[in-house]
Amino acid sequence: MGAGTKLVEMQLVGVRVELPTNQPIVLLREREGERFLPIWIGPVEATAIAFALQGIVTQRPMTHDLMKNLLEALTVRLERISITELKEGTFYATIELDRNGSHHSISSRPSDAIALAVRVGIPIFVAEEVLAEASIVIRENDDEEQEVEKFREFLQHVNPEDFQ
Repeated sequence: MGAGTKLVEMQLVGVRVELPTNQPIVLLREREGERFLPIWIGPVEATAIAFALQGIVTQRPMTHDLMKNLLEALTVRLERISITELKEGTFYATIELDRNGSHHSISSRPSDAIALAVRVGIPIFVAEEVLAEASIVIRENDDEEQEVEKFREFLQHVNPEDFQ
């Protein structure tokens, strides 16, 4: 991701498992627009994101809870996550963090970065180039349930291979 790359802030709409593929998808929505970004993710990460969204606390810390606890114990401040690239159907992300004024950018899978972002409450950004290539537009000022229904209709006509 170059220095001049424009980043667009997103909000997490949710995680869905769509039939008949049983493939989990995380759906992000442009905070100040009408573009949505679907990202196919693994079932473990989908569960981690869904648990965090629903405020479910497990008896023992899950991996992303452990990551959050470790970073907090080391006084590392998470600043944001960014989905930076889409290459050959695979999304790439970074976790931006700061420790005592020293900035670090750590490579991550988007699903792990999102699971961590939800737990810490940091913003999610996507590079404009990624949105231009992989987003879908859902017009109208619908409520979230109508947006999800339109997304389900979209999913009935698309396969993960369509993004490769």
